[in-house]
Amino acid sequence: MNACPFCEMTPDRITAEDGPCIAVLDRYPVSRGHHLIVTRRHVASFRELTDEEWLAIHRLARILVLRMQSDDPAIQGFNLGINDGPAAGQTIAHVHVHLIPRRTGDVRRPRGGIRGVIPGKQDYPGGEDKPQHP
Repeated sequence: MNACPFCEMTPDRITAEDGPCIAVLDRYPVSRGHHLIVTRRHVASFRELTDEEWLAIHRLARILVLRMQSDDPAIQGFNLGINDGPAAGQTIAHVHVHLIPRRTGDVRRPRGGIRGVIPGKQDYPGGEDKPQHP
């Protein structure tokens, strides 16, 4: 059985922590500042998280967002996502949440954001690349 890289995390990688969760910079970042929020407890799916783990994930995301925007005013948005299970692209069977800072112009057409996980589904009817509110 292979060892879990998140269970073997060295303390020097931790950028923030809150009780049952830690935050680290992603080793293969999508953008500068891309963090992972990881549970200390080894659990594969977000469906198995405790209420306290969910709350700690939320608190860490808020702390990191404020810190990153303070350090880099070019950050104008974030993607927050979880790959849960191999069919969703999860490659490490230890739940972790991606917090990806976004900067204006980092992709040609950001509209649809996370919908881009399915090729051809990111763009959808409804106008220009301006926020739409149903």
